[in-house]
Amino acid sequence: MPSQFFGLNIAYTGLVASNASLNTTANNISNVEKEGYSRQETVTQSADALRVFAKYGCAGAGVETLAVQRLKDEYYDVRYRNNNSNCGEFDVKSIYMKSIENYFTDDEYTTGFNTLFNNMFSGLEEVMKNAGDTTFKQAFVKDASSLTSYFNSMYDSLQTLQKDTNAEIKATADRINAYASQIATLTKQINVIEIGGGTANELRDERDLIVDKLSELVTVTAQESRVVDDNNPDRETGATNYVVKIAGGDILVKNYDYNELVCTARNANAKVNQTDADGLYDLKWSNGIPFDLNNASMGGKLRGLIDVRDGNNSEYFHGMVANPLKTIDVEEAGGTKVTHQLVTVDVDASYLKDINKCTIAESGSIRLGENQFCYDSFNFCYDEATDKYTYEFVISDGTLNNMAVPNSACGKEASIGLDNGYQGIPYYMAQMSEWIRDFSQNFNEILTQQDSVDEHGNHGINLFVAEDKATNKQLDMTDYSPADFTGSYTISSRDNYYYKLTAGSFAVDKTIDMDASYLATHTVQSDGQDKYDIVEQLIDLQTNKDKMSFRGCSSSEFLQCVLADVALNANSANVFKAKYEDLGTEINNMRLSVSSVDNDEEAANLVKFQNAYVLASKMMSTFNEIYNRLILETGV
Repeated sequence: MPSQFFGLNIAYTGLVASNASLNTTANNISNVEKEGYSRQETVTQSADALRVFAKYGCAGAGVETLAVQRLKDEYYDVRYRNNNSNCGEFDVKSIYMKSIENYFTDDEYTTGFNTLFNNMFSGLEEVMKNAGDTTFKQAFVKDASSLTSYFNSMYDSLQTLQKDTNAEIKATADRINAYASQIATLTKQINVIEIGGGTANELRDERDLIVDKLSELVTVTAQESRVVDDNNPDRETGATNYVVKIAGGDILVKNYDYNELVCTARNANAKVNQTDADGLYDLKWSNGIPFDLNNASMGGKLRGLIDVRDGNNSEYFHGMVANPLKTIDVEEAGGTKVTHQLVTVDVDASYLKDINKCTIAESGSIRLGENQFCYDSFNFCYDEATDKYTYEFVISDGTLNNMAVPNSACGKEASIGLDNGYQGIPYYMAQMSEWIRDFSQNFNEILTQQDSVDEHGNHGINLFVAEDKATNKQLDMTDYSPADFTGSYTISSRDNYYYKLTAGSFAVDKTIDMDASYLATHTVQSDGQDKYDIVEQLIDLQTNKDKMSFRGCSSSEFLQCVLADVALNANSANVFKAKYEDLGTEINNMRLSVSSVDNDEEAANLVKFQNAYVLASKMMSTFNEIYNRLILETGV
């Protein structure tokens, strides 16, 4: 026969369950505006029925209150974080591509390339009409200086933008480290609580929120697994292993430990591109293992920043190390000769077969096989007999390299920089350099053609030169002439030639800038100073694609070519940003439908659990009366 107090115990379990549900509802309502909070519910189940040794067999024993759990859907968490990484990437690209687009703008409000280029050739037409008047020559030279100043300004602007992305990369790495530290700390706190039998719902919400924020910076995956007691696998230890990976597989957090990303500024000997700003950061883990900046799985803002800072449209230096390795004696400062290794690299890519498209730094760092080596200079070589193009790198001495290039590097790949398919800042810098070199070379060759003369009877000199802004020293591009490229040839990166010319060094020769009478306008065959055969040829350079072609267009169409790239990338970034934002809103709504707190729903729960609590209380009052009658009024 069951105990007469059995019913009181059943009513008590109902009272406990209702009270727990009321407390949970109150907690949900209190946290309705808290970011990252997941709605909680009380988990109950019917208590095991008891054998009462009566005809009806078993009697229900009330309700058991098991736990207070969060309402979460891991599927939506994964989708949200993946989409958040895409949003972060294209948000960055949208912002920076808009800036680049603004730099190249040429309209009624902004004076850009088209205006300055057309002004320069309009000045040439005035020179042609007044070939004997130095005043018009001087006006043309000023227009030419305006064009060079435009490219100088573009160079400075893009370098500043590259420095901004570089600084943001460091800030992003610092935020990733901060999030990693918080996740590791929270994981420890969660395990301490749950090993003791508690449930750390609020701490889990906080950890999930940090992982959500981390996903905007870089692609992230989080995995939690139960810690098993080897001696008793079925026993619940309460502890869990929590691992967070970023960029497709690199471990950021493993339980209570985390790895930090370290930013290391490249020194002058580790420069990748000729036009790169100084001090660009490489990333590595705190244990010294490099962080792969070319990881296709990286995602997030970090991916967008790397693409904008380093994107070269896959036009990076790469080839095969030729056999055998050589040596070369190089004259150092003071006249002493030092023997250096000379590494020859065979190249096949079409853009590496034109020195005017060369983007590698004069001195920098090259990967040969498995190792990285500093080099002091390089030679660009063409062998007419084999129709092969090669680069010869003068490897730095032991002060910069801790080992010599081994023979095992022969036959292996050589590379400088990364194969980044995005059209970022290095790509636009390379486009400007290529146009400037081609245009200057063709313009100067017309000015200095055979029999060209200026007003003083001197042979014509180059108008466009390279200028070192720091030293104010100019290079006049005269180490080579067209005749030097009729067979096999070698061009050194240290030579006074068009490789030295970039948007940052583009300048007008000081002699002509100070006195335009040194500008050649005709050849000796002309009948006097008023003839303008050279000027006619220069004007033809503006639109004649046979004299100069840039990406299949004339010299005047440079801006259209580059703006087409910028506009396409900017539009693509905006489209993808909008797409992923809309998708993110949809995913988040689905996610919130499961885990967010709804005031109306909680209000209904409040009434429901209040009624249940009142009924359980009445049940206890009823049983109290029964026991009073049984104990006090029933005779013994």
